[in-house]
Amino acid sequence: MPAERIHRAVSADGAEIAGRVHGDGPPLVLVHGQPGDGDLDWDALLPYLTDRFTCYLPSTRGRGLSAQHPDLAPERRVEDITAFVDSIGEPVALFGHSRGGVLALGAAARSPAAAAVAAYEPPAAEALGDEEAQRLQQPIEAMAQAVAEGRMTDAMRGFVEFVGNDDEVATLHATGYLESASKYAPTLLEELTLEAQPEAFTPTSPSVLAAITAPVLLLHGSRTPLRWFTDAVGHVAAHVPDSEVREIAGAGHGAPVVEPHAVAEELVGFVASSPAANEAHTAAARD
Repeated sequence: MPAERIHRAVSADGAEIAGRVHGDGPPLVLVHGQPGDGDLDWDALLPYLTDRFTCYLPSTRGRGLSAQHPDLAPERRVEDITAFVDSIGEPVALFGHSRGGVLALGAAARSPAAAAVAAYEPPAAEALGDEEAQRLQQPIEAMAQAVAEGRMTDAMRGFVEFVGNDDEVATLHATGYLESASKYAPTLLEELTLEAQPEAFTPTSPSVLAAITAPVLLLHGSRTPLRWFTDAVGHVAAHVPDSEVREIAGAGHGAPVVEPHAVAEELVGFVASSPAANEAHTAAARD
């Protein structure tokens, strides 16, 4: 049985960021969304990737194998992913789901190692309209109440029901994902509160996005319930120098978990077409 591989890095403020490593090939860093961690979020997608890539699965601070830390501000989490990418030491492709896509974009703007970046429905704050911002307050308030009463699974379910369609919520419940991720409900609540602050750092500001030199693939689903996510893809595409947008038919916000084959197909094709990432792939094949 092969030994477990774990990659560790140290973030800018000293927090240890760690994740398991699976597969062989050029490096691909997968950045999880906010409900889960680097282990929970990629079980469905990994089988489609590990024969082509060395997949790195970091967890942001306070989750998975990474260290606890009192500072959960958005910029700290971007620093986590940047440090992890830089520590790999070669051209790296990144894929981020939801908030993980935002973090991946922020890291790509800072790290010269980022050779290609794909993001599935990154929720750019700049694209959040007033109506949906008001709607978002209700699940956050309900989550806060559930956390205060110790109902962690209910807290996580309420958040997922806001961002996902009915089929996705049913799948995540049936597979045990919601129960497994429920331990992160207090962490998620604090992250959402910090992100909502008027002065909060946002990795999807036009100035940050303009600094990304790597090619960017932006994916979204045709059955995503929130207009915010679709508008956010348009916002990022408008400010990244080299981007393309693709829709996955029949998919919702949870596609990397419940529609992994379709996401993997887009991701593999994109990385293969990226010059820097493809060069790394060729070099890995020679070795």
